[in-house]
Amino acid sequence: MSTSSSRADTGFAYSRPFFENLVDTALAHARKLGATDAGAEASEGCGLSVSVRKGELENVERNRDKSLGVTVYVGHRRGNASTSDFSEAAIAQTVQAAYDIARFTAEDPVSGLPDEADIATEQPDLDLFHPWDITSERAAALALECEAAALSTDKRITNSEGAGVSAQQSHFFSAHTRGFRGGYASSRHSISVAPIAGKGDDMQRDAWYSSMRSADELASPKAVGRYAAERALSRLKARKIKTTECPVLFESPLAAGLLGALVQATSGGALYRKSSFLLDSLGKPVLASHLDVAEDPHIPRGKGSSAFDDEGVATRKRKVVDAGRLEGYFLSTYSARKLGMKTTGNAGGSHNLTLRSRRTKPGDDLDAMLAKLGTGLFVIELMGQGVNYVTGDYSRGASGFWVENGQIAFPVQEITIAGNLKTMFMGIDAIGADAYNYGAKTTGSVLVNRMKVAGS
Repeated sequence: MSTSSSRADTGFAYSRPFFENLVDTALAHARKLGATDAGAEASEGCGLSVSVRKGELENVERNRDKSLGVTVYVGHRRGNASTSDFSEAAIAQTVQAAYDIARFTAEDPVSGLPDEADIATEQPDLDLFHPWDITSERAAALALECEAAALSTDKRITNSEGAGVSAQQSHFFSAHTRGFRGGYASSRHSISVAPIAGKGDDMQRDAWYSSMRSADELASPKAVGRYAAERALSRLKARKIKTTECPVLFESPLAAGLLGALVQATSGGALYRKSSFLLDSLGKPVLASHLDVAEDPHIPRGKGSSAFDDEGVATRKRKVVDAGRLEGYFLSTYSARKLGMKTTGNAGGSHNLTLRSRRTKPGDDLDAMLAKLGTGLFVIELMGQGVNYVTGDYSRGASGFWVENGQIAFPVQEITIAGNLKTMFMGIDAIGADAYNYGAKTTGSVLVNRMKVAGS
């Protein structure tokens, strides 16, 4: 469904042509003031979030927000301002504010809009917009069904932190004076629950959710509830273990975080500030040689799909890591110019990354990965933000399971896992076929050959 379809069937208050007019008005005003270059983006988001707890309705929230953001360049000076008022007077004031900020900002020789050669000219429909016409009553019923499924899984599920259903959609139009014009509508819907198992000193919580562009692709409320309950139950009678060094298997949803760390360390901002442990790593091995990382911004319904980045630069399918070697950074126009390179179309972040191993076989499910782990730690939850991107040092609170001879022996908690990302990346022995999509990143479970595990 395109953004220019009638507003009644989209739930939006503003049409695409209205936004185009708004943006063009802002750009024309910037030119009149004497701006060298300018860009503007109009956007609107709306949605419904419903939460329940212990069989009772807790919250019903409807959100609707709108914004016009304007960026003005006076030579190599940049100013930025925004408003949620779409009146002509407010647009003029916002452009004036951005212009005034630019006039009094220090000159930055690499500041400016992208080069015309990099601008996206084709904008394929990536099927990102699937509005969910759901009432608050229906959303509450789905959330209650999800929570009830969790609570009825086993009598040891004694409590709940609640369940929720969310339906969100937004659209935008953006343009700038280097010739870019584009925008699209997108949606994101989810269902989630967090049950609690056990009682007294032996209580454990876990959570699960399903999130998709289209509501008809969501997992059923019953399946989400049951799986969340099984996860919480599996953690009962958790204990500490003695401090040791051993292999560590990261469950696939957590493994996406390791991929995120790679992106952070190879992003333009970290590189030009020299605050990354992977400085000057282009063309060099950064992961074990059996690993590849691919970026594909054009996957239909993908959570990280877009034909262009936040600056209107065309996005491209590429290999980021090929047989362990880093083939490309994640660069915006600004960070690329700072590094004397070309933008990679990653202003605003990465697009649909997939981590794969050339060793993975179709049968490498979680049981097969536990067999490869042998004796060691299987991690299903991480706590804290203990990653130093300057040195690569990694230390996080964790819980999961102790595994012996490829079989889960018992759940563990209150431990810390530590290592250095450089060593961890090179020490990835296997990737499971249990691929999981977490946001814009997809990977199976990841087996790291050796980490320090601090326990009692």
